[in-house]
Amino acid sequence: MVLAWMVLSGPSAPSGALDAGSAPVKPVRDVVPNRVMTWNLCNPCETGNDDRAAAIAEFAPQVVGVQEACVGDVEKIRDYLENLHGLVYHVEYGPVLQSWGRCGGAPWNPGGYGEAILSAAPMADVVTEEYPDGGSEDRGYMAVTTTVDGRRVRVFNTHLAERRQEAVRAEQVGVLAAEVARHDRAIVIGDFNAVPYASELTPMWKLAADADPGCRPSGAGTCAPTTDWQSKFDYVFLRDVTARSHRVHPTPVSDHDQLYADVDLTDRP
Repeated sequence: MVLAWMVLSGPSAPSGALDAGSAPVKPVRDVVPNRVMTWNLCNPCETGNDDRAAAIAEFAPQVVGVQEACVGDVEKIRDYLENLHGLVYHVEYGPVLQSWGRCGGAPWNPGGYGEAILSAAPMADVVTEEYPDGGSEDRGYMAVTTTVDGRRVRVFNTHLAERRQEAVRAEQVGVLAAEVARHDRAIVIGDFNAVPYASELTPMWKLAADADPGCRPSGAGTCAPTTDWQSKFDYVFLRDVTARSHRVHPTPVSDHDQLYADVDLTDRP
């Protein structure tokens, strides 16, 4: 009887999800076309994916890069964004490890864990790379080419080694910076696990500026904290991209705040 009920009821899905074969839902809401967000989702945390989707939908970014992300969770977040909030996103994943403990799944097929990028515009030239040394846990970066403010731009999303692993982060930044330097224009987002004046971030500061004009590596400026422990670990680095505004939004559903920047690429070819 239980088996028959499962067959008749079908797989569980967010309220309003489409049946297989249905036409895709058209966006009900518009995203902010020049808004780029970074957010560490916090994992493991007792947070519902509907709450995560609602937090993203409040600001409706064109592009959002998430870290500490399970593939299954991001799939659900994307469904909730579409079916509950009318926001339609493409998604690319950058898992660096398979983790049953973090992401569930079958023991022989655990869920992927790492980064993901959701974009209102299609993405191309997707690259996912694991750093040679992740520190206490595998870490990496991903990159896509997509549209922000009506212009094509390379977007990177990364998560660096945990705190008190400065030497490992320095090597990781070197790898990332070498890839960013290949592009005349780029947006680099993520959780760098380092304060602005940390020496390991020097290669990034040489290539790009933070979206917050008051936040600089000298430590003389005022950088809004992005974590519950009052440190700035999250960045929107801009290479030949102008920031028009930025915001740090505290949220109860993660130990990291949401950070977004509204950028201007219209004066670029």
